[in-house]
Amino acid sequence: MEIGFDNDKYLKMQSERILERISHFDGKLYLEFGGKLFDDYHASRVLPGFAPDSKLQMLMKMKDDAEIVIVINADDIENNKVRGDLKITYDQDVLRLIKEFTDRGLYVSSVVITQYSHQKSVDRFKAKLKRRKINVYQHYYIEGYPTNVRHIISEQGFGKNDFIQTTRPLVVITAPGPGSGKMATCLSQLYHENKNGIKAGYAKYETFPIWNLALNHPVNLAYEAATADLQDVNMIDPFHLQAYNKVTVNYNRDVEIFPVLKNIFEGIFGQSPYQSPTDMGVNMAGYCISNDDVCCEASKQEIIRRYFESLTRFYHEECGIDEVHKQEFIMEKAGVSVENRPCVQAARQKEAQTKVFSGAIELADGTLITGKTTSFMGTSSTTIINAIKYLAGIPDEVNVIAPEAFGPIQALKTEYLGSLNPRLHINEVLIALSLSAQSNEQAAKALACLKELKGLQAHFTSDMKEEDLAILSRLGIRVTFEANKK
Repeated sequence: MEIGFDNDKYLKMQSERILERISHFDGKLYLEFGGKLFDDYHASRVLPGFAPDSKLQMLMKMKDDAEIVIVINADDIENNKVRGDLKITYDQDVLRLIKEFTDRGLYVSSVVITQYSHQKSVDRFKAKLKRRKINVYQHYYIEGYPTNVRHIISEQGFGKNDFIQTTRPLVVITAPGPGSGKMATCLSQLYHENKNGIKAGYAKYETFPIWNLALNHPVNLAYEAATADLQDVNMIDPFHLQAYNKVTVNYNRDVEIFPVLKNIFEGIFGQSPYQSPTDMGVNMAGYCISNDDVCCEASKQEIIRRYFESLTRFYHEECGIDEVHKQEFIMEKAGVSVENRPCVQAARQKEAQTKVFSGAIELADGTLITGKTTSFMGTSSTTIINAIKYLAGIPDEVNVIAPEAFGPIQALKTEYLGSLNPRLHINEVLIALSLSAQSNEQAAKALACLKELKGLQAHFTSDMKEEDLAILSRLGIRVTFEANKK
């Protein structure tokens, strides 16, 4: 796969940029981390070469100077809010994040619970954290936030929040997801630090939209597609344009909140250190694109993928038609349609020929491998098997799984486990393949090619089961499918 992003350059420039920002204040910076600190697969899809854990790698370079504070909203604990990509609740994700960070040698100093009002479920969660010897702080609802600046920067506003005890110059504020209260936590800390005579600083680290790319650059459009459910819109930063006569890109929420933030900064410090939302950012990703054409093409594929994702959500009654229409508008701005995804064309052509659900996977060299539903296997299973047989140089007519191996698995599914569908899912097929590989050299060769599927694009002409999607995701395949076909 072609590389379009210089990850090593990014790690160097990003850490240098953050250290430089720390020096602008009294040696203390609260850095709000937007998006995912690790497993940032969106960034790795639209910027080929960007490692999913790049932000984490960057922090590792600064780990002696950094500590992490994780923020979670009490209402999200009370309502069992679920992180969509991992299918776990926000409070479970906080525990996961603590383990992931500490296992890598990063210091997690505390957890902050925002909007706290003595909810029982929240108190139980606090007890869990304290058993793990994690410091827990409470922040409270502030009437008039964020517009009533005089009240916010008073003892009845930020003053009633717990002051988070921190010891290192870089304090990374992160959270399981949006709406957790990261920015308010940073501002509360600035208020308390200032009361203690320390002019601490604030900065924001958002990878997207990339401020020094064009508004309608495919990488920025792909971000808009990724946040269609949040109604985010990329826009020119009017404050930056006015202050410096320079065109930069930000997104609506930061632009809308900036006048309020500027007033809060002025209330705390006497003057604002920033003249625009772009000023607050420290992201250097735009300087590290090494091949713009590669990133543009990858982003266009991501825009199409996000369209199918919204279409799936619509058919599963998880969103309204407006979200689908927004994705169509973004595709139009990017100058693409679903036909610009080669695996879509190939899968649909296969279905037209065979009259059954079909799939296609595009290999790294552009070769398109197809598969169809059979009496033994579902569409995704046959497509994956056909792809790894091709990669292993195994002729079509050669079976890498003995036909008699399917019968016992099908009997187990239908007679003992109550399944109405005798066809094998991908996980079941791969288990059968791995067993065959013990005595079948061809099966072993095919199995060894599974790792070559990572990063490839695939499309299927029917709805997909969660168990199949989970395996395809673990294989690193970028999947689209047609949820309206059962």
